[in-house]
Amino acid sequence: MKKLLTLILVVLLLFTSTFTLPASAADTVNGAEIFSVHCAGCHINGGNIVRRGKNLKKKALKKYGMNSIEAIASIVTNGKNNMSAYKDRLSEEQIQDVAAYVLEQADKDWR
Repeated sequence: MKKLLTLILVVLLLFTSTFTLPASAADTVNGAEIFSVHCAGCHINGGNIVRRGKNLKKKALKKYGMNSIEAIASIVTNGKNNMSAYKDRLSEEQIQDVAAYVLEQADKDWR
């Protein structure tokens, strides 16, 4: 009986761990809300009102090596040139969410 119970518990544990979503999965719905509050002022529809060529369109992101969540999150966190740093205003999770949203929108050509 103990062996059967142990087997059932092991199978149950394996089954539940197989179908658990990763805790760090980015939430693009939350990213959209964050973008509208903190980013859209300069980057409306993926553009850039400060530096036209440094926009959030897929071609520009690829050209400047910003076509990954990690790269975008780094710029959002630390800033660069005219881009302000947001590490003191947004949590790491919020930064990941907005980075995922930017990539998602770039793939959709911001439509």
